[in-house]
Amino acid sequence: MRVVVLGVGNVLMSDEGVGVHAVEALASQYAIPDEVEVIDGGTAGMDCLDRIADADLLLIADCVRKQGRAPGAITRLADGEIDAWFKTKISPHQVGLSDVLAACSFHGFYPKKVVLVGVQPESFDTAMELTPTVAAVLPRMIETLVAELAAVGVHLARKAA
Repeated sequence: MRVVVLGVGNVLMSDEGVGVHAVEALASQYAIPDEVEVIDGGTAGMDCLDRIADADLLLIADCVRKQGRAPGAITRLADGEIDAWFKTKISPHQVGLSDVLAACSFHGFYPKKVVLVGVQPESFDTAMELTPTVAAVLPRMIETLVAELAAVGVHLARKAA
């Protein structure tokens, strides 16, 4: 099994960078097995194409604006739900990510399963720190990523403190 955990977002825009913060924390807190590649995708877009191609699971961590949700709320979208998600712009860099997934589909190497774990942002102000609201749910976002991996048989062990 080949699994890619992709954190996307702009760490210079506060909560927009939550996906990158999440994958960095995941990699620092857990021993990552060889079959799992953790990528800080930032706002790279097409630069990630070859690294996500043909993955058995593409697990994306990102900020997700969903109408009516409170800042810090966690949203999970999978497979077909993600296609519908792209019809409404929810993330400032969404075009890059949707283009990457569309290119995978066009070339015939779309990941077998795609799951997006997103956090409702509070602010996109210029700052390298998450807002206190989003920072408070970062551990829960990481737990959600770990649970998604466990659901496909990839069990992560915490690193010794």
